[in-house]
Amino acid sequence: MIRRTFLALTTAVAFAMPSYAQDADIVDTAVANGNFTTLAAALEAAGLVETLKGEGPFTVFAPTDAAFAALPAGTVEELLKPENKDQLTAILTYHVVPGAVMSSDLTEGMTATTVNGKDITITLEGGPKVNGAVISTPDVAASNGVIHVIDSVILPPEG
Repeated sequence: MIRRTFLALTTAVAFAMPSYAQDADIVDTAVANGNFTTLAAALEAAGLVETLKGEGPFTVFAPTDAAFAALPAGTVEELLKPENKDQLTAILTYHVVPGAVMSSDLTEGMTATTVNGKDITITLEGGPKVNGAVISTPDVAASNGVIHVIDSVILPPEG
C-alpha cells in the first residue's frame, strides 16, 4: 500500500530533479525525483518521514531504487515488516549525517558520524564514494539539507 502510494505520487514526475528542489524538503525532493520509491517506502515504514521533513540541516546519502533492488532477493520486503523496524531504522539512519555536507567539503579518507552513531568513510579516488558506494549525483539541494545520490545501500557495521 505504501509503495503504491509513493509510486502513484512519483510516476507523473520527470526523472530529473525539479528546478524548485531547494524549496522542497529532503523527502519531497526525493519523492519528486521518481527514482527513490523504495527509499520513500522505507522511510515511511521506519517512521522517519517527519524527521527528514524537519528543520535539519541533513545530508542524506540516498540509495536509488536500483540500489535497493541489488540487495539479496527478499531483503527489502523483510526490512519493511513492522517487526524489523529497528533494523530498518538503523540502516536508514546510517545514510544520514547531521548538517549540510556539500561535495566540495569532501576529502579523501574523511569520516563522518551518522545519525545512527556509526562512522562512514569518504574516498575520492576514481570518483567520490561513501563506504564504497558511488556518489552518482552530488549536491541535490533541498530546503533542509542536501542529497547525494548513491548506487548502493550502505550497511552499518555490526556491534
